[in-house]
Amino acid sequence: MKSKTPLTVITGYLGSGKTTLLRHILANADKKLAIVMNEFGDIAIDSKIIKGKNVDIAELAGGCVCCSLTGEFEYAVKEILEKAKPEWIVLETTGTAEPDAILLNLDNLPEIRLDAVITIADADSMARFPELGRIGYVQIEMGDIVLINKTDLVSKKQLEEIEKKIKEINPRAVLFRTQKCNIDTDMLFGIDAEKREVKKHIHKDKGIEYFSFSSKDVFNREKFEDIVLGNMPEEIYRAKGFITFKEGTFLFNYVAGRASFEKFKSRKNTELVFIGSGVKKKEKEIINKLLKCKI
Repeated sequence: MKSKTPLTVITGYLGSGKTTLLRHILANADKKLAIVMNEFGDIAIDSKIIKGKNVDIAELAGGCVCCSLTGEFEYAVKEILEKAKPEWIVLETTGTAEPDAILLNLDNLPEIRLDAVITIADADSMARFPELGRIGYVQIEMGDIVLINKTDLVSKKQLEEIEKKIKEINPRAVLFRTQKCNIDTDMLFGIDAEKREVKKHIHKDKGIEYFSFSSKDVFNREKFEDIVLGNMPEEIYRAKGFITFKEGTFLFNYVAGRASFEKFKSRKNTELVFIGSGVKKKEKEIINKLLKCKI
């Protein structure tokens, strides 16, 4: 009998550190992985993309592949198994996904064995916004491992309160404190978590919206930080992408008032995505501000 391919689910709210963890896993991979995302995200992809019916597959270093879902999840996974033949699949959910819905889909995939759900909890966001919504609650509730990330941004007392809250929601989870999701990746695989009962329920639209902006122009970093970041509407609590300054191209991340820039080796056009609640009404305002930052 053919052995099932293990699958690890990585979940967590917008900006918690999911892509950071994926890059860390890839950097330390000792097996052929298939990294699966809803779309190719912040992981650098320079090699040829194989176009499929339900998934696009790009080869990465070390025999790993990065997969972008373009069709139904179940059929995409079957296509990945057939074309890429990975030893392990790591699925990154979107920040607004409830992982219990993913686990229900796995019941229709006899070729797959769930190894573990890894939840990334943003310590800074939990300290500043202690009221968890349904999505955040379910993400913690379903985790076999919970990485309490960005611990350097909170006090010891706040961290203890966050751990207490997580344990109240999910007493069975193993908790790790991390900064930039830096953890021995051996701790994340081979968990073989017990199958848990997942109740079906209606997943309601949470009102999350997004818009994108792209440009071949070069931008002034000081103006961008002052005009755009200095006056970011409260409706926008997540933004990410690539932005080109005269100093080069940078990977840009913005979460709830905090922004970071990471130098990116390859030159790329500016491609930004802004995410939040009711952000469509702010699209024109943000784009006008961006245009003012062009050199």
